Amino acid sequence: MPVVLYQRGAARLTEQTAAEAAALPNVVGIKDGVGDREEMARIVQSVRALPGGEDFLLFNGLPTAEVSMPDYRRIGVELYSSAAFAFVPEVATAYHRALAQGDETLVSTLLTEFFEPLVALRDETPGFAVSLVKAGVTLRGLNVGGVRAPLLDPEPAQLARLAELIDKGLQVVEA
Repeated sequence: MPVVLYQRGAARLTEQTAAEAAALPNVVGIKDGVGDREEMARIVQSVRALPGGEDFLLFNGLPTAEVSMPDYRRIGVELYSSAAFAFVPEVATAYHRALAQGDETLVSTLLTEFFEPLVALRDETPGFAVSLVKAGVTLRGLNVGGVRAPLLDPEPAQLARLAELIDKGLQVVEA
C-alpha cells in the first residue's frame, strides 16, 4: 500500500531520514505539517537527488497551506492540502488555478482578502483549524455538527466574521 509520511509535531524528518524513507518502495510522498522551510528545502533536495526522486510526492500540509504555498513552490513543493476546499471549493480552486498559472494578482488578492484574514481568525483560538472548517461547511448549508472537546466551536461574532470572509472570498472569485 502506498504511504505518504506526514511530518508534524514531534514526528520530524531530517534530510537524511527523508531520503532513507523515500528510498523505501511503499513510501511515495512526504507531507509537511511542521513549516520549517529551510529544513523542507533540504529534504526536497535530498529526495530529488535519489533515483526516481523527481516523481516523489511532496506536499505542504500546514493549516491554511495557501498562505505558505508561494514560498513552498520556490523550494520545489508543488502540492498542498486545502482545508478551505471543504467549505469554499470555489475560492480554493480559483487560488490553485491562479497559483499554477502564475496569476500573481489573483493569488495576492485571495491571500489578502480571504486566506490571511482566515488565518487571523483561526489563530484566535487553539484548535480553530478544525472548528472553522466545520463551521464553514455548516454556513454553506450542510450541518456537520460542532467539534468535540477539548476543541471549541466559534462564538457568534466569530461565526459572523467567518460568514463575511466566505462572502468576500466568493465575491473575489466571481469578479
